[in-house]
Amino acid sequence: MSLDLLIPFGILLALVIYLIFTRNAFEKQMLNHYEGKFDEWKTHNTLEVKEDDKKELVGLLYKQHYKYHLEVFEEKELEIINVSKINIKEMT
Repeated sequence: MSLDLLIPFGILLALVIYLIFTRNAFEKQMLNHYEGKFDEWKTHNTLEVKEDDKKELVGLLYKQHYKYHLEVFEEKELEIINVSKINIKEMT
């Protein structure tokens, strides 16, 4: 009677082991495939790095009693602000 359960259990164990090995082989195959595609993409990619102008903090703007106060860190920046037009961007 114990032999009746041993045969299906052995078949099930063999099937599980087979599926584990075939899945590992499939994963390795897919990994190699996509690594090859990535290497191919790197050779054909013409990505150009664009360097944007960096923002620099030159002063602080405060609101106090319905008046705006601008504090500038350096004198030369104050001269540039007095001469140039100021672009205002809403940050909501």
